[in-house]
Amino acid sequence: MNIDSYIFSGEKDLKEFSTKEEIDNTKKKLKKARKRISELQDTMYAEGKYSVLICLQGMDTAGKDSLIREVFKDVNARGVVVHSFKVPTDIELKHDFLWRHYIALPAKGKIGVFNRTHYENVLVTRVHPEYVFAENIPSVKSLDDLTDEFYYSRMERINQFEKHVSDSGTIILKFFLNVSKEEQKDRLLRRLNIQEKNWKFSEGDLEERKLWDNYQECYKDLLQRTSTSYAPWYVIPADNKPSARYIVAKILQEELEKYNFKEPTLPQKVLDKINEFKEQLNNE
Repeated sequence: MNIDSYIFSGEKDLKEFSTKEEIDNTKKKLKKARKRISELQDTMYAEGKYSVLICLQGMDTAGKDSLIREVFKDVNARGVVVHSFKVPTDIELKHDFLWRHYIALPAKGKIGVFNRTHYENVLVTRVHPEYVFAENIPSVKSLDDLTDEFYYSRMERINQFEKHVSDSGTIILKFFLNVSKEEQKDRLLRRLNIQEKNWKFSEGDLEERKLWDNYQECYKDLLQRTSTSYAPWYVIPADNKPSARYIVAKILQEELEKYNFKEPTLPQKVLDKINEFKEQLNNE
């Protein structure tokens, strides 16, 4: 697999990326990849130098929840922490828009998954600019103040935020689950047709679907402006869920392997007494 083919660069357009890719034997391949991810996380934890931040974005029904479940099921439960960001709380709104994301960053040795991310602040708020009023920003007095420059400034601050945490040892991988409008329709109908899936449906899903083109344009803009060498965006074809999960897992595996994590060695004075310790235990 050429993982670089999924990277979004400024020269590309979102329409150039496919929404569907069929990969054979995904169940077997995913099992192998996630076992390796688990091993890498164990060693990364022991080394204690790096952490990993996985950012997942995508339209409704893109498959974020099931992807998290399937990709990370073999990782030590204490080694991966998932944050699902909802509408900001009153406390969160009393801080800048990045605050709640900063305090949720993974500790060294751990994998943090942002299910929806800080990019909602230049995506949903751009499609629904009235949401920004809840932040009570002194310079924002009306919708006229929410220009492209306002959102471009936020994107630049996001880039700076990611550069800062990257320089501090956080490996950042961002995945846009690229689902087609036709596939989204099928998945919404599935939620309505299967009783056990009804709870997942919301009337708001249909209202947001009417804004599909707006969202796609905003996604293209943020991908172009925020895919960097230290925090790249990968555009994942998401119409086929098993293949999408494997692609994400394989990218994560290959990226982590580049860091050549090492377990720390014991102090020499302890190593010199290894046989003594063994003898002590064996003679109990």
